[in-house]
Amino acid sequence: MPTYVASRISGNDNVVFPDRLEIDDENGNVTYFKGTIVGYRQAFIAKANISSVRIAAGLLFADIIIESTGGKEVRACGFSKRNAREIMELLT
Repeated sequence: MPTYVASRISGNDNVVFPDRLEIDDENGNVTYFKGTIVGYRQAFIAKANISSVRIAAGLLFADIIIESTGGKEVRACGFSKRNAREIMELLT
C-alpha cells in the first residue's frame, strides 16, 4: 500500500502535522490523514467514486485535489511534484 507524506517545510500546518495519503489497491480506497493537536482528521474515498484528480503545483510543492462523485473534495497539501504525479497516476 503506497503511502505519501507531505513535506514538513511546505507550510499549511505541515511542520508539525504533515498531510498523508494512503492508497490501498487491494481494497480500492484512498485515505487522507491530517494530524491535529489532539488526534487527527481522516477521510476515505473509494477509488470507484473518484470523479477527478487534479494537481495544483507551485514553485516547489504540489497539492493533490481529489473529488468524488458525491461532491466531496479532499485537498492534500505539500507533496513533492514527483509524488504528486505518482499519486495522480495511481488514482486515474
